[in-house]
Amino acid sequence: MGKIVSFSNQKGGVGKTTTCLNMAAYLALSGKKVLLVDLDPQGNATTGLGFRKAKLKKSVYNVLIEEETVADNVLATELEGLSLLPSNVDLAGAEVELVYKKGRERVLKTALDKVKNSYDFIFIDCPPSLGLLTVNALASADGVVIPIQSEYYALEGLSQLMNSISLVRTHLNKDIRVFGIVITMYDGRSRASKEIYAEIQRYFSKVLYENVIPRNIRLSEAPSHGKPILLHDPKCTGARAYCALTEEFLKKTEGE
Repeated sequence: MGKIVSFSNQKGGVGKTTTCLNMAAYLALSGKKVLLVDLDPQGNATTGLGFRKAKLKKSVYNVLIEEETVADNVLATELEGLSLLPSNVDLAGAEVELVYKKGRERVLKTALDKVKNSYDFIFIDCPPSLGLLTVNALASADGVVIPIQSEYYALEGLSQLMNSISLVRTHLNKDIRVFGIVITMYDGRSRASKEIYAEIQRYFSKVLYENVIPRNIRLSEAPSHGKPILLHDPKCTGARAYCALTEEFLKKTEGE
């Protein structure tokens, strides 16, 4: 049975989508069958894989609100083994529409459980908030990967997110846990980056991934080309870092 992994951080601009998309791509490259669910109304994972949101008729909205199946809304990507359940413009209203649905916190879980056996991994790119869409993602997930930027406000946001995961564990999903925290946009020359890394290591050493993601211009360019980094520039430092991180993730999750 496949593992469902939510990529979550309520703070925006921390490399959450970049991490989710590129780890999914490297897993597919390694022979795993992966479904990426773009649950963010901004749809950055969808555009980052070369699709234009405005033109999409199929999307995760149809699954959440229209009660269509996941299988009927999945798109194949350029990478063999990587499929996408995309976001489109309709998803912006889903947060409000979900309020009126019965079992509103578990709508996504019900849908994903039907296809969980068809994939090795289902990755969910969450919105940068703790609303109903993110709650649905956390209620569905076996675990969470938390990308966190090495800057001063990061720790405050991290403690809030840990609290939210704890509440979800108590009320909605007793088995959810933190698979790992990944440091993104790391600048080894910056004293602040080093201090924050040390602080996170002090409090969360058991779940902190050893591989960090550096600041890298090629990583920030790749989404505008609609490609994961392994198709844009597989030899850059950002690509090598995501390749190593994915190997570490796989070793830890499959070794359990």
